[in-house]
Amino acid sequence: MGKLVINNIGKAYKRYPNRWSRLLEWSDPHGRPRHEAHWVLRGVSFEVAPGESVGIIGANGAGKSTLLKIITGTTQPSQGSVEVRGRIAALLELGMGFHPDFTGRQNVLMAGQLLGLSVAEITAQMPAIEDFAEIGDYIDQPVRTYSSGMQVRLAFSVATTIRPDILIVDEALSVGDLYFQHKSFERIRQFRDQDTTLLFVSHSPGAIKTLCNRAILLDQGIMVRDGSPDVVLDYYNAIIARQEADQHIRQVESETRKNTIRSGNQAAVIERVDMILNGQSVRAVQIGEAVRFRIDCVIHQDLEELTVGFLIRDQLGNDVFGTNTWYLGSSRRGLKGGDRCCLEFEFPEFNLGVGNYSVTFALHSGHAHVSNNYDWWNQALVLQVVPGSGFRATGVGYLPTLSHWI
Repeated sequence: MGKLVINNIGKAYKRYPNRWSRLLEWSDPHGRPRHEAHWVLRGVSFEVAPGESVGIIGANGAGKSTLLKIITGTTQPSQGSVEVRGRIAALLELGMGFHPDFTGRQNVLMAGQLLGLSVAEITAQMPAIEDFAEIGDYIDQPVRTYSSGMQVRLAFSVATTIRPDILIVDEALSVGDLYFQHKSFERIRQFRDQDTTLLFVSHSPGAIKTLCNRAILLDQGIMVRDGSPDVVLDYYNAIIARQEADQHIRQVESETRKNTIRSGNQAAVIERVDMILNGQSVRAVQIGEAVRFRIDCVIHQDLEELTVGFLIRDQLGNDVFGTNTWYLGSSRRGLKGGDRCCLEFEFPEFNLGVGNYSVTFALHSGHAHVSNNYDWWNQALVLQVVPGSGFRATGVGYLPTLSHWI
């Protein structure tokens, strides 16, 4: 069983003001430093229990890849320690360790030995590696002739040919065709179900939510969140939406008495949201009923444009459906500070499947809240869909269906 203990990890690189400073530092008999330390990771601590699946998220430059390299031993930390229990298989940079002039088969033998496998074990696994990679006769061609997708196919096949105690995967799986991505994720899921410890870096919220039961958010080298994927990803969305100096992120208590994330520069603010059925405020509806989302807003600054949007998520945090007034061609323009406005999204048939859902609302300009975010209110509304008078079905969507024998 694999376990990881990350204790106060930090990584700093030396930054010299000019090209001569490095030489002067080396030759200084008193050892006076002529550089400044640039910290890419600072004070990162967490544990990953045996069989746990943890997603690492954060913007480019947050320190995700550096952290994985430290865990796998390819980079040494400037401070702190890493404790690894079990055999690690890592897929970090695309084709890392492959020699371009050697054939795929030769590289498999070398990469397998770096993973701690004997030549006999690699030879025994070679047919399975070839079968999973599906690169055909290219296995005996130089790796320099491979496409990036072929390299990641072979690298992943080698790293996972024998189930490891700990599997570490960086963004490399985003390269290549959808077929192999699906095939790779299926193998990762199988390993996870067999209690392999998983550390997974991805910019895909869907992949994090599907594969991981926990997520860690890094921001500028510091660990700022550690919790369920749904909560951590919502906080991440708030961070990437932060564009202006006075924009801030705050915790708010929703009607469900749970802490949710709210962010924005407050140029416009959502005062109230509601779901309306037959003129009444409701939180439970039958499949297919005609409902409306109502959003009351107050404008604090003059705005050239106001877009209102919503996003419905299921109880696992998966995105189900969302749109906004920009896409619907109904955004408002020329609003003045002090104005109040109310918008309704109307659904003639609310065809969601039976279950619990949350709705996030946003005020911004343009087509997305990351460009100029006024107010982004996560899980502002929680609702339940119950069975209607139609046929029974499963899933998050309700598609009227006919059947006939032919």
